[in-house]
Amino acid sequence: MSKKRGDRKDGTLIRDIDGFHFIMPYLMPNRCDAEVYIEELIDVTELVKYIEAENQRQKEYKLTPFHVITAAVGKIVYHRPYLNRFVAGRRLYQRNKLTLAFVVKRMFNDEAEESLLVTEIKGDTTLEDISRRIVGDSKAIRKEGGNDINDLLDKLSRLPRCVMRFAMCIFRFLDFHGWMPESICRGDSNYATVLLSNLGSIKCNAVYHHLNNYGTNSIVITIGKIHKELVVNEDGTTSVRDVVAIGATADERIADGFYFARSIRMLEAILRNPKQLENEIRTEISGLDG
Repeated sequence: MSKKRGDRKDGTLIRDIDGFHFIMPYLMPNRCDAEVYIEELIDVTELVKYIEAENQRQKEYKLTPFHVITAAVGKIVYHRPYLNRFVAGRRLYQRNKLTLAFVVKRMFNDEAEESLLVTEIKGDTTLEDISRRIVGDSKAIRKEGGNDINDLLDKLSRLPRCVMRFAMCIFRFLDFHGWMPESICRGDSNYATVLLSNLGSIKCNAVYHHLNNYGTNSIVITIGKIHKELVVNEDGTTSVRDVVAIGATADERIADGFYFARSIRMLEAILRNPKQLENEIRTEISGLDG
């Protein structure tokens, strides 16, 4: 597809837009002005069973809840394209790629530095692909100590404060017009479709996480620790189930509340039947209530 006037290298301008969504970036010019936060307690009993069964067969590496939830988020965004939109320069764009980002702790202690990891999701991506990338890239970062974007950030941190302020003015100007170099955007979580934070790995629950005005990232998801809880079933009986709290902060300018709520229901459907993630991301989501 040829690039048209108004398009960016990372996104296509949404031209067929109603007046309400056209005016929103002017009423709320900053992404942080347009945040909506959703927190859901999701039943992951079947997910826990699935992971236990897979890890009995899989000896190369351990499948984790974060791997499965990351794959589920990728599948939802693939099938829900409005979630892969962003507002930049007061215009609404459809992102050209689907990317997921998260932070890797180089070592598990208070003083350890953090590194950014960004992975692209395509139609033929599977849970196994995502799991291998997360395991392999995380090990590489912990062994080698970082990646290109972290090296750049380390260099910027040595600049005098006045120079850094001037540099950020330039970055924000480039960001507004979509002229930021690909070499900078490629590994920066601020330019990813979704930023995921796996708080369960450090025994914390899901929390509200703000969006950033810089970049194009429109969704941040935090994942809490899996725990057992007494829940009331549809027939009125009670049972102990494995549950996890998931918090999502989104830019309301990219879609409406119904669209976000429907996407959460899809996440629940996938986690009730995680085996469907073994198929390519492009396959339809099963288990929806309608």
